[in-house]
Amino acid sequence: MRKPHHRIIKTFHLSPKTLTLTLIPLLTLIFFLLIPNPKTLTPSNSKDPTTLLSPDPPRFAYLIAGSTGDGERIKRILRAAYHPLNSYLLHLDLGSPEEERADLAEFVRTEGVFTEFGNVRIMEKADSVTDKGPTEVALVLHAVAVLMREGRKWSWFVNLGAEDYPIMAQDDLLHIFSYLPRDLNFIEHTSNMGWKESQRSRPMIVDPGLYGSNKSEVFWMKEKRSMPSSFKLFVGSAWVILSRPFLEFCILGWDNLPRTLLMYYTNSFSSTEGYFHTVICNSMDFHKNTINHDLRFIMWDDPPRQDPRNLTSEHFDMILDSGAPFARTFAHGEAVLDKIDHELLKRPNGQFTPGGWCWGNSHFGRDPCAIHGKQKVLRPTMRSKKLESLLMKLLDTENFRPRQCI
Repeated sequence: MRKPHHRIIKTFHLSPKTLTLTLIPLLTLIFFLLIPNPKTLTPSNSKDPTTLLSPDPPRFAYLIAGSTGDGERIKRILRAAYHPLNSYLLHLDLGSPEEERADLAEFVRTEGVFTEFGNVRIMEKADSVTDKGPTEVALVLHAVAVLMREGRKWSWFVNLGAEDYPIMAQDDLLHIFSYLPRDLNFIEHTSNMGWKESQRSRPMIVDPGLYGSNKSEVFWMKEKRSMPSSFKLFVGSAWVILSRPFLEFCILGWDNLPRTLLMYYTNSFSSTEGYFHTVICNSMDFHKNTINHDLRFIMWDDPPRQDPRNLTSEHFDMILDSGAPFARTFAHGEAVLDKIDHELLKRPNGQFTPGGWCWGNSHFGRDPCAIHGKQKVLRPTMRSKKLESLLMKLLDTENFRPRQCI
């Protein structure tokens, strides 16, 4: 385990028992006991008894990325996952047609809600991104740097691809995360490399996206390298929910570890499945702030858990019971997405997922979110209980500390 040169960010570490006790039941009671008149904090014209003010809600920063033909999918994901508290960065890679990128930019520019809240933007200069190459890590780091430079406050970063979809309203996600320490990182990881040692860690590749603008596949080198001795490799899911303090460490790098590992993973296949995992688990400052789960519902091929299956209507009940806020992968236009919109998100076609910030009505097909009120008013549904149960399980004594960076 590497020791940091400087402890600039001081985090606090809670025992699993203490952390579990900070969740919804106790804090909800304390919160409302401390507020003299909770009714004054809710919209005066709100007649919905489910409207709830949690402790100050967090904010998420989203990267929603795709390639050729993914523009419409990104629009749909954005409407489904939108909340005015959050920040959203959209990216179509350099391989996508210029017309498609222009159409996505026009969509953002002309949508009244985005214009009013100013929390959605396009990455103006598209990156060249190679599938399974280190340019995928470069895109994530680029996006994080842009989101930090924007100056908006946010607590967690979420990366979504065009094949992902939210399966829970943002009000539910924000409500539950209101009770969590803001330095937790949701990242599935393990040091048990298995088949990935011979097919991921030892082989070396060259990503043409690092030096060319034409999209192509990675080149495999004949040489293979030995396993490193100055740090321990970890692998896991490329889909993460990472805290801002940890990402500031990756971007600013007051310890040289993030830069060292970035150079190492420049020649690694599927580097998004190892870079952040190896950085966080080799850092004394952050390795105790990991939860070994990516909060996605994924059906993997078995064996060897290399590629996820496309989700369909036959998986809907498992999606419903998972408690995860996101799922992947979905084929373009898959019918189960309409079912998710209708039954889980309560989102009419082409409209935003309704939440406490939406004050309008749906009469005559109108979007309730076209009229909006206070951003911090949350209206969690019973779906939030599923996420709460999942987190309680992950924070259990048997799951939390024993599964960190092993």
